[in-house]
Amino acid sequence: MRALTIAATGMSAQQMRVETISNNLANMSTTGYNARRAEFADLHYQQMTRPGAVNASDGTLLPTGVQLGLGVRPAAISIHLQQGSLRQTGADLDMAIEGNGYFEVTLPSGQTAYTRDGALKRTGEGLIVTSDGHPVSPEITIPTDVRSISVNAEGEVYAYFVDTEEAQLLGQINIAGFTNAKGLEALGSNLFSETEASGPAVISTPGLDGLGTIRQGYLESSSVDAVREITELIEAQRGYEMNAKVISAADQMMGATTQVR
Repeated sequence: MRALTIAATGMSAQQMRVETISNNLANMSTTGYNARRAEFADLHYQQMTRPGAVNASDGTLLPTGVQLGLGVRPAAISIHLQQGSLRQTGADLDMAIEGNGYFEVTLPSGQTAYTRDGALKRTGEGLIVTSDGHPVSPEITIPTDVRSISVNAEGEVYAYFVDTEEAQLLGQINIAGFTNAKGLEALGSNLFSETEASGPAVISTPGLDGLGTIRQGYLESSSVDAVREITELIEAQRGYEMNAKVISAADQMMGATTQVR
């Protein structure tokens, strides 16, 4: 009774879809989060009669054949790259990327990671870091006697001191771009790492090489559409229930077979 295993793969697929949707809904308020989508492909087929096979009775070719599908499998969980809405915060170190690109940060292990979460902070030594304390690369230190800072669209960081009116350039915030951003590996904490699928990072000035610009005083909201997620959740639930009914029907058919006398 192949229907049992086929329906089981369908239930497993819908369960993965629900898990992906639940993760999206859980991250509705996560800064810079992009929604994920579960993608599936049909499993291999049992070729009972191949298309184009010769009909033994008269020698004609069969136009379709008999190919029995054996279920579904997960193909990918891909990121839906979409710019989230920008919400104004007014904070000097809140920065949003308007367009393509990622901030480059350095992990404690020395590994380079990338993020679109621009809720940056300042350490006791004045170093600009992420909310988890990872320094932005290249490192920029804000002196203690600075009264305010300004970041322009090209990523140049200027400081205004208490005793002077002229701004002083502290450093440059660069942005990393990728040929295939969907190929980045998610590390958690809004961080991604480079992979062979993503291609090497192309570090450049904001606004150049197809990269976005920086908006100071803004943060990028999550791109999750709650209405769409709820709609897909209902579809996944119905799909799960229908596959469960197939298993129930197949079980009843097997029961009827054993009761034949």
